[in-house]
Amino acid sequence: MKRIFTSIILLLLISGFAKAQSIYQPYNYQFYQKLNEDIYSTKTRVHSSLKPFMVDDSLLKVHYDSLMNLNDLKGRFFNEHQIDVKSSNSTFYADLLPDFNLSRDFSGKKNTNFGTLGIQLGGTFGKNFSYNVAGYENRAVLPNYLQTYVNQVGIAPGQAYAGIYGNEYRWSYITANVSYTPIKFLNISAGRDKTFVGDGYRSLLLSDYASPYPFFKLTATLGNVRYMAMWTYFNDPLSVKVDNGDRKKFGVFHYLDWNVSNRLSLGFFDAVIWAAKDDLGHKRGFDFTYINPVIFLRPVEASNGSPDNALIGFTAKYKLTDGITAYGQFSLDEFESSSFFSSKGSSRNKYGFQLGVRGANLFNVKGLNYLLETNNVKPYTYSERSSVINYTENGEPIGHPWGANFREVVGLLNYSYKRFDFSGELDYGHYGLDVNGLNYGKDPFQGYRDPARLYGNYTGQGLTTNMVYLEGKVAYLINPKYNLRFELGGLVRREKNSQFNDKTSMLTFGIRSSFRAIYNDLARYKAN
Repeated sequence: MKRIFTSIILLLLISGFAKAQSIYQPYNYQFYQKLNEDIYSTKTRVHSSLKPFMVDDSLLKVHYDSLMNLNDLKGRFFNEHQIDVKSSNSTFYADLLPDFNLSRDFSGKKNTNFGTLGIQLGGTFGKNFSYNVAGYENRAVLPNYLQTYVNQVGIAPGQAYAGIYGNEYRWSYITANVSYTPIKFLNISAGRDKTFVGDGYRSLLLSDYASPYPFFKLTATLGNVRYMAMWTYFNDPLSVKVDNGDRKKFGVFHYLDWNVSNRLSLGFFDAVIWAAKDDLGHKRGFDFTYINPVIFLRPVEASNGSPDNALIGFTAKYKLTDGITAYGQFSLDEFESSSFFSSKGSSRNKYGFQLGVRGANLFNVKGLNYLLETNNVKPYTYSERSSVINYTENGEPIGHPWGANFREVVGLLNYSYKRFDFSGELDYGHYGLDVNGLNYGKDPFQGYRDPARLYGNYTGQGLTTNMVYLEGKVAYLINPKYNLRFELGGLVRREKNSQFNDKTSMLTFGIRSSFRAIYNDLARYKAN
């Protein structure tokens, strides 16, 4: 925890010298869906496929302010930050973030719990500068399926390394965002956090699943076009052991979102991942070939004869009505035309696609938001010749959290009424795990140059596994400023194949806070 508070103090000292209010605070899916009525209206042109949003956008600000300022309960405890200071030229807030729940895993016949003590602080200087910092100290007794995940991966899902202390896991991490808008059309941000590309619940291009990472980001908006260029510094702890077990890598990401009309939007994405050191330990460092922020780099990477990992993708959405928006993604990790347009099932056909519909006010019920989505990713997608440059960060995927070699159908419902929030999720997954020492293409840390077979590959090959995940939550919002709430939840999960039949049935209750995105609807990478 000492490192967390030291980092917070350092960031405050740095921000104190800033000359320049774009609010740039990450939120999770459960919060963003509350803005669906505005975002997916045929009367607006919001750049919806790049998150975190800049919530000072005039199209979102009124709705955002109404969510942050509920007035049905009086008193500072229900409506304000714990420390909230405002002056003519700056603001400052700070909150302790309690996050504690108790649960019972009836299938595993054990009591589980999750406990976090966090702190967040943030504020603004002038009209153009804002910051947010949060640190979390965590400990948990996990249900069996999450315990299996942490034991295999070494990471608390989407957060940090998790150490084992008896039957308890402990971990800590920090997020930080500094945002500066020197001119109307340009935002500069940096820190340690996550970025999400897409209009779905999942992203096949860049998701907010893996651990937070250092980044530097430029976001330019000119009319109906928004363009992002981002450089990142990733950790790769679970591959070939170099540098005392940790290997570092860099990433560069470009995304252009074009609102063609009030109904149609198109997006173009590319990414390149490269290693700070190669497999032999030779130092490479940051490649300044990739520093140009205004070009897509796949042609540059190819013309250099580069060994780096390049991925390109496309996004689209079309608002059928005010209540129905269709959206999709396509990610291409490798293209071999002779195999792609045939039925050979080549291991080099590495791609994925997403199709979905979403919207607000389902059945004319105000505040009832919905999403129905399918994701399909071919075997060996996101993997590479060298494991250090696979499409991952800190032991987890930066695309879809399940890796590859899967199909998924997920449905979500969310309803908000005053301070009550109701949510439900139904997720069905079909995927194949590695078995008998062979690489069938689900685990992105396995190099794709040694596949179980070169041809005849199909989605779900290997140890064919089916998973059903059902979760429901009811929450009462105590304070919207830092999402303090009482929450009651139930979860049923079944994961079955010819080797095991895992069952989880849980009931949870707790007091929770913060907007951090934590995903529990996970699929394992390995059979054992």
